[in-house]
Amino acid sequence: MAVTLTPTAVERVRQFMATTPGAVGLHFGVRKSGCSGWAYVVELATEGRDGDAVFEQDGVTVRVDAESLPQVDGTEIDFVKTGLNQQFVFRNPRMAAECGCGESFTTSDRAA
Repeated sequence: MAVTLTPTAVERVRQFMATTPGAVGLHFGVRKSGCSGWAYVVELATEGRDGDAVFEQDGVTVRVDAESLPQVDGTEIDFVKTGLNQQFVFRNPRMAAECGCGESFTTSDRAA
């Protein structure tokens, strides 16, 4: 599988990269958090890390660390604007449940 970006997300990442000297792509992963177990982490990557899975799409590189990959493999990242709000949205086929506030999630295999 892979981590993919919608065209809107590709464009938004390109905009972020254009204003960040040294940016080489996007780092996407998870950290333990919240009542459900995992929270997404999205940041611009300024360097590669040993062991990262690397996915390239339309000239944008997405790097996922080895510990996060079991929780996010197959995820589609989108960027949506609703009224005055804008945010990345994650369509994760491994997500089994989400906390009530939407800040954390769990996977059916709880791998990590």
